[in-house]
Amino acid sequence: MPGDTDGLQDTASRTALHGKRILVTRAAMQAQDLVARLQELGAVPIVLPVIQTVPPADNYAALDAALRQLASFDWVVFTSPNGVSHTWQRLTALGLEAHALRTVRLAAIGPATTAALARHGLQAAAVPERYIAEALLEAIPHPAGQRFLLPLADLARDTLRLGLQAAGAEVVAVPAYSTVLAEITPEARMALDTGVDILTFTSGSTVRNFVEQVGVSTAQRLAAQARVVTIGPMTAATARELGLRVDVVATEHTIAGLVDAMMTTA
Repeated sequence: MPGDTDGLQDTASRTALHGKRILVTRAAMQAQDLVARLQELGAVPIVLPVIQTVPPADNYAALDAALRQLASFDWVVFTSPNGVSHTWQRLTALGLEAHALRTVRLAAIGPATTAALARHGLQAAAVPERYIAEALLEAIPHPAGQRFLLPLADLARDTLRLGLQAAGAEVVAVPAYSTVLAEITPEARMALDTGVDILTFTSGSTVRNFVEQVGVSTAQRLAAQARVVTIGPMTAATARELGLRVDVVATEHTIAGLVDAMMTTA
């Protein structure tokens, strides 16, 4: 009688991604879901994390100060699971009550960020249908006169802060973490040299750091030889600015959407 894994193997062999070598550039701690899904589909993930998250340059001074005044805010807006993670860590480090975030309304930019909040027993009051800052602005009701805390990556776009301020809100944007260049291991570089069928990028940082790590000419050569898939339009714009052709932009700006986009381009 066939084993339980036979069905998975048969499914994997029938997918468009079967046997495809797919470059995964996400931070190592965040790549697991994507890698597991690609393996289920019979693909060969080439894990080459080019970014890692570290404390911000001020070592959380601005975030800590804002969290000590959390009761003065009406909203806290999270634009990534990293923002949730680092904010929660600082609440714990400061000895603040874990339920402190339940005293304000929370907004999340997409399902991954919403899930990160849910893991701490928190529910987002506003989640946009499209997972970009512009849509999040539209999802927050009546921002005028309200006070917002934005724990962001230190290189985050200013779209959300400027949009809320233009709508009459008071905004305190603080760095919650920094995204820095990760070293590529010799093993990962050897795997890359063997050849890649699809390059995937999940943020502008992954594109910029990939190009910096492998060099402009190598990055452009790989992009010319493979298919390039990005998680959203902002990431695609960064890739194009750096001279990389983009073949497909995920319609849904999530890991599931990214995988669906790969299926169409394989």
